[in-house]
Amino acid sequence: MHYEIVVVGGGAGGLELAARLGRRLGRRRGPEAVLLIDRLVFHIWKPTLHEVAAGTLDTHQEGLSYPLLARRNHFSFTLGDVTGLDLNARRLTLAETRDRDGETVIPERAVSFDRLVLAVGCGSNEFGTPGVEHASVLEGAEDAERFHMRLLAAFTRASFAAAEPLRVAIVGGGATGVELAAELIEAKTEFEQGLAADQRFRLEIAVVEAADRILGALPERISARAQQALERKGVRVLTGAKVAAVAKNGLATSVGEVPADLIVWAAGVKAAEANRDFGLEVNRLNQFVVDTRLQTSAPGVYALGDCAACPWEEGRLTPARAQAAHQQADYLARALIAAMRERPTEATFRYRDFGSLVSLGAGRGVGSLMGGLGGPNFFVEGLVAKAMYMSLHLDHHRAILGTARTAVLAVARLLQERVSGRLKLH
Repeated sequence: MHYEIVVVGGGAGGLELAARLGRRLGRRRGPEAVLLIDRLVFHIWKPTLHEVAAGTLDTHQEGLSYPLLARRNHFSFTLGDVTGLDLNARRLTLAETRDRDGETVIPERAVSFDRLVLAVGCGSNEFGTPGVEHASVLEGAEDAERFHMRLLAAFTRASFAAAEPLRVAIVGGGATGVELAAELIEAKTEFEQGLAADQRFRLEIAVVEAADRILGALPERISARAQQALERKGVRVLTGAKVAAVAKNGLATSVGEVPADLIVWAAGVKAAEANRDFGLEVNRLNQFVVDTRLQTSAPGVYALGDCAACPWEEGRLTPARAQAAHQQADYLARALIAAMRERPTEATFRYRDFGSLVSLGAGRGVGSLMGGLGGPNFFVEGLVAKAMYMSLHLDHHRAILGTARTAVLAVARLLQERVSGRLKLH
């Protein structure tokens, strides 16, 4: 099958790009105009994976069906995992899909294209650490769901062994690690509601960060307030602690042993090794090297989001944030539409930092606004920061669902929490 534009990866940037292109091109040019390819059939906004892992966000309620989104936004969707890219033939190879019994559901197939956009995201960086296979990762919805099941089992065991605390170690003090620590405390509180008094247990969480402070990519004021908030919740924050090895029962670090029953690896950023096999220039983190038009080393092949090494300012790269993927999707949609109409634009992509927000549980958050725009940085915290954080999630949904459907979804989630609570127990 041949498509004019193929987008690989249905994350924040890839899905928004496919939706924008579909609404502008799909109506007139038909289903062969835009194709989105993803390994899963539903979409979860990646910044909420810590909530999925803690069980305070239900993927069955929050997940959005790619086929349904494709129909509403006039693009096509196919399930698949890209295993090969032939730049000369302008063709992708998609691996066969098997069910749990090993039976082939979808055979290997090929998709050709005029233009290709890679939005395959990034994972964590293991830095060659021995024993890292003992740790859970949160790189996708399946990872988060798997950890959630382990967490529920651990909560249940701890509730019948109240003399022993449940110990969780989170490697990495970035946004994912910090937000997960806060969300786990919320989950424990929800889990204990209604339990007999003798089934309540202690939860000990340690956030282990190699740098001298958590949230190192954000302003120091945000870092300090976030650490204070975590410590008030009883979280142990270890900075300057490099992990030398991971074991089933804890971490060996440069500042001593950290015992743990559950370990989550949320450190660093690195793209998939498979990116090196596509014949495109990549950096040491396996990200596709792109220019200021988001074009890779091959003409007509673009990359956006976390998998793209995009130049920014002062020799730095555009940070791996959802707001960057959102801006790149908006730029590339306009650029591709102009190119298809043979009216190429001279504009180049320029990332604008609108600040950062971090969730610290229900009703809590910290952040700065208007960062990098030449004006002052406005510090916000508490309910104001939390409300703004939630608005980013809703804004993403609005881009792919529209305002009315997003409002319905938000109200439905609120009502569901009122009826059944925040924690998913299944």
